[in-house]
Amino acid sequence: MGQFDIVAIGASAGGVKALEAILSDLPGDFRVPILIVQHLDPSHRSLMAEIMQRHSVLLVTEAVDGETIKAGTVYFAPPNRHLLVDDGEIRLTSTEFVHFSRPSIDLLFESVAGTYGDRSIGVILSGSGRDGAMGIKAIKEKGGTTIAQDQATSEHWVMPQAAIETGMVDFVLPIQDIAPAIVELVMGPKEK
Repeated sequence: MGQFDIVAIGASAGGVKALEAILSDLPGDFRVPILIVQHLDPSHRSLMAEIMQRHSVLLVTEAVDGETIKAGTVYFAPPNRHLLVDDGEIRLTSTEFVHFSRPSIDLLFESVAGTYGDRSIGVILSGSGRDGAMGIKAIKEKGGTTIAQDQATSEHWVMPQAAIETGMVDFVLPIQDIAPAIVELVMGPKEK
């Protein structure tokens, strides 16, 4: 078993393209769950899971409250609900907005850090606002590994920049290098 049990990803403006790039590069034998918060219009049903399924060989689904988290599955937060983890299960809440957002990247990352500690990976992608910076800090403080998308490939660099400014980001990578980095962290280096 690898040293990581979960990957949490946060994205906002410009994040859809970045998520497509990452999910299309993950192999079918990727063996940890991925939890994703993509900021969306809270008043509309989300098609993110259906859209992203077209780009991934992994199962992509919208998270359901109380569902057991399964390896090799990608879970998207539904609109207007915070996505948390608790003892291997999904928890969806409608508590207050955080940084004007629900779902909140910070809340997801903080719950991942609290549950998985040093066995978690947190990734911040393109976006505006500061959501995710406190969550990156929480994951790093618990010994997890953190990644931010670089400025050159981010459509909106405010969110990755806020995360980087915490001093808690391990890797700042162009979008095309993020999936390979995640795969190597989770599954080990490819044998030559």
